[in-house]
Amino acid sequence: MKYLIWGLVLFLVVIHQDVWNWGNDRLVFGFLPFTLAYHAGISIAASVVWFLAATFAWPQHLEDDAMSATETEEGAV
Repeated sequence: MKYLIWGLVLFLVVIHQDVWNWGNDRLVFGFLPFTLAYHAGISIAASVVWFLAATFAWPQHLEDDAMSATETEEGAV
């Protein structure tokens, strides 16, 4: 799963460089420039990829360290 998420991140980096849209003057919904809508879509996709990374690819040892530190602090009180 970690490699899939890295692949999605790299894909987002590549499609973020949208040189093919620079001359596009179409409007989405009649008022929103196409390039702005495109970048809004990329931002939403990036948030979904970050959610997937935090859910499925987060390093477990970081959670273990945080839990042990919390338990140590609670025991010292």
